[in-house]
Amino acid sequence: MAGVGVAARVLAFVLSLAAVPGPAAEAGDEAVALREIADLVAAIGTSGCEFQRNGRWHGADAAQAHLQRKLEWARDRGFAGTAEDFIGRMASRSSVGGRPYRVRCDGVELLAADWFAAELERLRAANSSRTGR
Repeated sequence: MAGVGVAARVLAFVLSLAAVPGPAAEAGDEAVALREIADLVAAIGTSGCEFQRNGRWHGADAAQAHLQRKLEWARDRGFAGTAEDFIGRMASRSSVGGRPYRVRCDGVELLAADWFAAELERLRAANSSRTGR
C-alpha cells in the first residue's frame, strides 16, 4: 500500500512540473509585467489626479516620479513581479509609514490600490481589444 502513496506523489510531482512555464513563457510573462507596470506608472502621471502619500497631496507628475523611484529601488533589490505585485507592494501604501496611498480624481477619492487595480483592468481590456484576444 505504501507503493501507491509513492506513485501518487511521483505523479503529482511530474504533473506539477508540466504546469511550470518554460523559459520562453517566463520571458514573455516578464515582458508583459514590465509593460503593464510601466503603463501604470505612466497612467498616474497623465491622469490629472492628485496622489496622497504620508498625509500630503501631490500632483500627478510627482506621483509618477515617486512611484518610478520606488520601482527602481525595488528592482535594484531583485523585484521582478507582476503588475498586481507592483500595486500591492509599491503603489498601495507607504513603505516607510505604512499609510495607504489615496488618489483623488475630479473630487472622487479612492484608495490608490483600487485606482491602480481599475486602471490595470482598463489597460488590459484596451490591450486585448487591440490584439483581438
